[in-house]
Amino acid sequence: MRIAVLGGGNGSYAAAADMSEAGHEVRFWRPNREAFAPVLETGRITLKDAQGRRDVAIARPTTEIGEAVAGADLILAPVPASAQIDLARALAPHVADGQTIYLPPGTFGSYLMTKVMREAGNRADFAIAETGTLPWLTRKHGPAEVAITTRATRLPTGVFPSRLAAPALAAVSAAFPGAIEPIEDALSGALMNAGPIIHPPLILMNAGPIEHFDRWDIHNEGTQPSIRRVHGALDAERMAVREALGYGAPHFPLADHYETSNWMYGNLAHDKLVASKDWHERLNLKDHRYLTEDVKLGLAFLVSVCRWAGVPSPVAAGLLAIAGAAAGENFFETGRTLDGLGLAGLSKAAMAQLLAEGLPA
Repeated sequence: MRIAVLGGGNGSYAAAADMSEAGHEVRFWRPNREAFAPVLETGRITLKDAQGRRDVAIARPTTEIGEAVAGADLILAPVPASAQIDLARALAPHVADGQTIYLPPGTFGSYLMTKVMREAGNRADFAIAETGTLPWLTRKHGPAEVAITTRATRLPTGVFPSRLAAPALAAVSAAFPGAIEPIEDALSGALMNAGPIIHPPLILMNAGPIEHFDRWDIHNEGTQPSIRRVHGALDAERMAVREALGYGAPHFPLADHYETSNWMYGNLAHDKLVASKDWHERLNLKDHRYLTEDVKLGLAFLVSVCRWAGVPSPVAAGLLAIAGAAAGENFFETGRTLDGLGLAGLSKAAMAQLLAEGLPA
């Protein structure tokens, strides 16, 4: 299969290496030529995982997005949600009928990117799928080296528009065989996003140590019983709004990530994450991805969906307000919300139609 992998972060490097090693023809796009030079020059990424360390050949590293996307059976974009608008603008001239974009995870980026691409003049009949987590626990160890601690074994995935779910899920399943679990639609996929549940309590309730210590592991010494109780209360609000909107189980409760092998990564992934020591790192509270993406975009989105659906969300709203106070920004106004997307006035029936049919070309 021809797969375009887009982006320059941890997940994109893991995707390019894994998809290439699985035998797919990977076109790996990163726009920053200087940062991408080691991969452009050698055509290789060094991959480290439980099987050891080895070099993986990448079929076509490129700084030209059109070259990466042309004829691709799947466009895999494991980029931060904060990069989705710019990515959509870059993709707009190139995405064609029948193509599928995969956002792992999405934060309802499936709708937002479609809207941006339509506004930029793209009229193609494409699909965007999104899931609940990045398919890898991973960290880059250098400009051409990536370490994968573990891989997702369950990826609940929804598609926008859902009328294109069958071909889109077929493309995604070919890249992640045995892992894709189809769910109702893209909003269901957005409400599977684990980042806005696991990360806001960690980043906010560890704010003191983060600002005090040079390095801090919020997943190890930063994960204490009080924080886990907040996780549970916050996740209960996420599952409540899913049920209120008619989305079925399994809801992938976050407790399974810590206590069982039933969650998206399986095999007690939290223990592996801690053991890797890759998350014992220098953190800057104000510009950390857990704040700028998982609070400002993901948590704000969850609060807005709860408000729209009439589901109480005191923990989510409280964390969002505290984060805004710490950052000096009103995240409900500046973040990603149904209000900001122009969807808060829709009835549930109108929302269901939008999710099924998509935006007009």
